Amino acid sequence: MTRLRASDAEKRAQSGRSPDFLEALARGMTVLTAFDGTTKQMSLSDVAKRIDLPRATTRRALYTLSELGYLDTDGKLFRLTPQVLRLAGAYLGSAGNAAALQTACDALCAALDEACSAAVLDGAHAVMVAHASPPRFLSSAPGIGFRVPAFCSALGRALLSSRENVDVKALQVQALTPKTVTDPKELALLIMKAAKDGYALSDQEAELGFRSLAVPVKRFDGRVVAALNIGIRIERATTKQMREDFLPALLQAAEGLTAQVI
Repeated sequence: MTRLRASDAEKRAQSGRSPDFLEALARGMTVLTAFDGTTKQMSLSDVAKRIDLPRATTRRALYTLSELGYLDTDGKLFRLTPQVLRLAGAYLGSAGNAAALQTACDALCAALDEACSAAVLDGAHAVMVAHASPPRFLSSAPGIGFRVPAFCSALGRALLSSRENVDVKALQVQALTPKTVTDPKELALLIMKAAKDGYALSDQEAELGFRSLAVPVKRFDGRVVAALNIGIRIERATTKQMREDFLPALLQAAEGLTAQVI
């Protein structure tokens, strides 16, 4: 046991982390985030392989999370339970901006008859914190909590446009469609262009058949805290039509949020 503690201390020292860093909690959170839309249930071996942790460590984390109600299992496969929504609910309830962003999305959706989302930046991804869809959309359409790569999405580029010296290499760049821009220099130019133009447009880079337009949402001091987005099927509007028909409404909504977000 003493040898194990010494090993953990050495690992913390090598990683530069504080002695207050709780490895067990970090492993548990890593296990939770291993589940997503493409991997809704996994075996012990699947989870251990995905998060690159020993089977014994993964087994203890899975057992603990199951006992706490965050995971359900049939003895072989594990899956998330609705209990995890308490974590998202706590963020949405305490973040302060979610209600205002949701109201703006609802209004834009009603006015433009298109899906509207708001997102914040989380590492290399833009995470939706508000969403509204027209009645014609299926209930399975992406909603709150959905993550999109920041480098190739309009939401992500609108959020990144406020940052200086964006490290493109840290954005987990990979081609998602034949239209995805992956060249670091070109990506940097697109982010700079979004900063100059005041909006970002992604044409089938994140998903074939879809294009999106996004604008940053700034608070009173000019700091970007979110982004507003309109996403459509390509047959519904050209990129030119998106700029002409949707951009003014997005910009107006973002300006109206300045006094509401923190």
